[in-house]
Amino acid sequence: MPPTGSPPSTRPLRPGDLPSLAPLLTAEARARAASLPALRRLEPDPGAAATAAIRAVMEDPAPAVRHVWFVAGPPGAAMGLVHALHLPVPPIYAGVFGPPGLIMADGALAPGAPEGTAAALLGAAERALTGAGARLLLAAAFAPAPGEAPGPWAQAIRAAGYAPLTHYLAKDAFAPAAPAPPARPATAADLPGIVARSAGNRRLLHALDPFWEPHPEADARFGAWMRRSLTLPDRDMFVDEAGAGYAVAQPATALHVPPGHAPGGVGMLDDFFHESLADPHGPGEDPGAEALLAAAEGAFAARGLHSALAVCPAAWTSKRRLLERRGWRAALEWRIRRPVPG
Repeated sequence: MPPTGSPPSTRPLRPGDLPSLAPLLTAEARARAASLPALRRLEPDPGAAATAAIRAVMEDPAPAVRHVWFVAGPPGAAMGLVHALHLPVPPIYAGVFGPPGLIMADGALAPGAPEGTAAALLGAAERALTGAGARLLLAAAFAPAPGEAPGPWAQAIRAAGYAPLTHYLAKDAFAPAAPAPPARPATAADLPGIVARSAGNRRLLHALDPFWEPHPEADARFGAWMRRSLTLPDRDMFVDEAGAGYAVAQPATALHVPPGHAPGGVGMLDDFFHESLADPHGPGEDPGAEALLAAAEGAFAARGLHSALAVCPAAWTSKRRLLERRGWRAALEWRIRRPVPG
């Protein structure tokens, strides 16, 4: 039976609330870790680590990104917490609606929270984001374990009309392996081909969802970033020998590792495209695409990473089929609510 009672009122988080939130944040972190223990390794004291991370952002006099937090319930007896931020638009996208508001998945709900608490927190975050100028809203939720129903946070997001946008799939226990043909490490000579394949990738993304409208200078900006990426020691770049695709294995960011979980040891596969995946509804079966994916996985293993996340638009079925065939599974989902008035 779901909890009963009226949803508690919501209010902005204050620094004085943080000590009492530590047990709630600890319980939430442990629940997340139970679903994907390799990916979501816990800090020794998850609650203390999470509250310290929140406090550091709250006390930063000039944060790079604007954050907001709301709690539900009275001081000392919080029944829930939500975290949202204004997400910078990546430079290769047009961002015609400005920086979207992103409601993060790293909040918390008490087990006994009254029904409607998640919806009340979601509404508070939405009002703060749109009041500060956000016209696009994104909301994130952790994927349930296989066979489990979506949790109250995911249910609240869906009930509010957010549509699927992006899946983050996870994998761990990578096997060390050198790149095998047709995949090989990228060089500066490969950059024009990578940029050309990236343009095809962006066209497909835009066709899948208008959210990914390319910036008019996307080719030049992406090419400059790839040239710099070749010099960065924390990532590995691979191409298909025939020029059909590319993959960049890099570290995950704090955006994808919630406070309370150990930030190191997690990789990210975001820039990954192969021409065989250009049909978003295809089978996702091609030796070249699989070789690129295997090369990226081998690079994660060689760097001693225990887990990684792969980005896959929700409507890109062929890419998801390829990832799932190699053992990747849903870990996180971002959903979108279309432009709000303003």
